[in-house]
Amino acid sequence: MPIARFATLLVVTGFLSTVGHLGASAFGALDDDLVALDIVSKIHTDRSLTARASSDFGHIVEAAPNGVFHPVSPADIAALIRFSLYQQTPFTVAPRGKGHSSRGQALAPGGIVVDMPSLGRGDHGHRVNVSIDGMYVDVGGEQLWFDVLHATLKHGLTPRVWTDYLRITVGGTLSNAGIGGQVFRHGPQISNVRELDVVTGTGDMITCSPGNNSDLFYGALGGLGQFGVITRARVGLERAPKRVKWVRLAYTDVHQFTADQELLISNGAGFDYVEGQVQLNRTLTEGRRSSSFFSAAELARLTELALGTGSSAVYYIEGAMYYDDGSASTVDRKLEALLEELSFVPGFAFVRDASYVQFLDRVGQEEQKLRSAGAWDVPHPWLNLFVPRSRIHDFAAGVFDGVLRGTRPVGLILMYPMNRDRWDDRMTTVTPDEDVFYAVGLLRSAVAAGDLERLERENEAVLGLCDRAGIGCKQYLPHHASQDGWRRHFGAKWDRVAALKATYDPRAILSPGQGIFPAAVASTTPATITAS
Repeated sequence: MPIARFATLLVVTGFLSTVGHLGASAFGALDDDLVALDIVSKIHTDRSLTARASSDFGHIVEAAPNGVFHPVSPADIAALIRFSLYQQTPFTVAPRGKGHSSRGQALAPGGIVVDMPSLGRGDHGHRVNVSIDGMYVDVGGEQLWFDVLHATLKHGLTPRVWTDYLRITVGGTLSNAGIGGQVFRHGPQISNVRELDVVTGTGDMITCSPGNNSDLFYGALGGLGQFGVITRARVGLERAPKRVKWVRLAYTDVHQFTADQELLISNGAGFDYVEGQVQLNRTLTEGRRSSSFFSAAELARLTELALGTGSSAVYYIEGAMYYDDGSASTVDRKLEALLEELSFVPGFAFVRDASYVQFLDRVGQEEQKLRSAGAWDVPHPWLNLFVPRSRIHDFAAGVFDGVLRGTRPVGLILMYPMNRDRWDDRMTTVTPDEDVFYAVGLLRSAVAAGDLERLERENEAVLGLCDRAGIGCKQYLPHHASQDGWRRHFGAKWDRVAALKATYDPRAILSPGQGIFPAAVASTTPATITAS
């Protein structure tokens, strides 16, 4: 095909920004010009689309791509990557599911953002396939966990581990770890994957598992999108319960709070889910008077508890005990016996009975309220940390009694322990090197003028405290401003991470928003093509 005709097509399709710098020599390397035409036809440069792909859930970082790619199949993603590599200076490629990152991790400045949900549309349809005999589900990386839940429940089955929010993609959580209250028992979501399909930064489509291409398998799980795009995952299943005893227990002493949490995660016959929250006093005394869990009267009692004890915070253990028809007659006795072992404030145990789906989708229900109040699409300067068990009280004293004392954040503060032996160290995610460590999430929102700057300062103060005190925290959903910061983050895993990058994405074009590996990227200056 003459280059003039191809250039004219590019003008018509609006693909000026990304391929305007290409010449005839670039196309000569392609097997067939039709491949290039097919790729270009799926790239959209509409301002509405690129603007939406320029930010994420965090609403802190903005970086515009030159186009948004709408693949029909994983092969399209492979073709896009090869198309980039055929150029003298490749453009970067970033997969984007729901854009639920908070620091621009899913952005591609001047490159191409891959709209992963496009894989689930059209002729390829709903890419969730359940194997009852194999007790697993094959699921597209673009699928929402919410949809995976409903697809597996049709067969009486369910994945073992859930993130608190279900309207995010499978590929997104598996590129980080995927944590929630079931991790103490089953490990993170990445520990429950049997097989992956990955499109690498070399444009290869590779199926991998513990016994086949295992370096890519373990590297991609928790790999922050650095070695490939996860297009399919095989996730293990178990029999699904029908209902849940959903419990919150209040504490005013952090030592009793953590002691009981650690008892619960060592008790194989106790709760099926264990998390914890920290409610700073001003949040109780000056915050909203409604909750998806607590009634107004219960919130008033908790406020009196906080004021009466003088504690800087009230701590909640959140637990869940699953049951079905066969165990419905014994679940209350089992719960009562478990509560007798714990040291929460007497009279401050709150129990709800919910369906399994209602419990798992609890944050989705809260989302609707926040959207209605205009508090969802706001900046979210979230900070997630893994804190060693041996230093959790030092952390709590420095942060809740220090940096955050007297503040009234909008959002949640999570704090709950995990068992490290449920994690596979061959995977890329890093954790503290202790048998038990805590997930601490400062999940706060900036809803008023000046909030973002203040919350960012507080986050920096928390990180500074951890560094000065030598607490040994590791960031989850990490963000570091320099490669030295990333080297420190990965620690002993850095050499392996760098080697995997050199093997599976040697031009460093994948997921540039993470900022781990610098790359020579295509010019972000739009160029003009005219047909001769």
